[in-house]
Amino acid sequence: MEAALRHLLESVAKSNGRITVLTGAGISAESSIPTFRGPEGYWTVGSQEYHPQEMATLGMFRKQPEEVWRWYLYRLGVCRSAHPNPGHQALVDMEILFSDRFTLTTQNVDGLHLRAGNSLKRTFQIHGNIFFMRCAGSCSDTLYPVPDHVRGKQKDEPLTDADRSLIRCPDCGGYARPHVLWFDESYNEAYYKFHSSLKVAAETTLLLIIGTSGATNLPNQVAWVVREAGGWIVDINIEPNPFTRLAEDSGRGFFVQKPSGSALPEILEVFKQALG
Repeated sequence: MEAALRHLLESVAKSNGRITVLTGAGISAESSIPTFRGPEGYWTVGSQEYHPQEMATLGMFRKQPEEVWRWYLYRLGVCRSAHPNPGHQALVDMEILFSDRFTLTTQNVDGLHLRAGNSLKRTFQIHGNIFFMRCAGSCSDTLYPVPDHVRGKQKDEPLTDADRSLIRCPDCGGYARPHVLWFDESYNEAYYKFHSSLKVAAETTLLLIIGTSGATNLPNQVAWVVREAGGWIVDINIEPNPFTRLAEDSGRGFFVQKPSGSALPEILEVFKQALG
């Protein structure tokens, strides 16, 4: 680790400054979860192949709700078989270390941060969580866990009658939908912590950006708010990306070209040593 970055981390740890972590698909890829926009995201219905940007929409759900559920249950099975990695665990330890000075903002819907041990209170799941569902007809705002009896699907495996009965809203009996933010929907506060994310960003001293390329709106807003407020940005990724340029061009940032599973434990150790 370069000396200037180490000095920054030590200074932030010893201060009262807020530390915000923004995670994307890269940290989950280290747990063998394929990236959303990769080949594993494509889905065939009959003779037609759909891109993830076509499947993950309210419009597609209204036309073919069972196919959208099958796609998400395939992804749920992949996520259910994955396990948190050392990067996830380092973020749990950071939350323990800094308590209310720490916020985790994640684009990932796989639930691995919560399974690793980060608290729901300090974890903003800005794209939702694939293990939860809610009423497709909005009869209430309640989130329900996807029942354990609903198994992850293989790509060619149809829904069973039992599946169909379980992916219903417990309140009104209509279709439930996966609790995820779709491409043709907007962020809001109630489900996706839109305003909370920006408020925390404006108060952030150090933003750690991990494994994301900035392809969605709110993460970009978070990074720009931190920059405009004078915070520091550390981009951790295996390859340069728009956040790398944002960090380095600001004069108040660094790029760490390493997997998060090795970079985050190193950063955690610097924090621990700084605090004695």
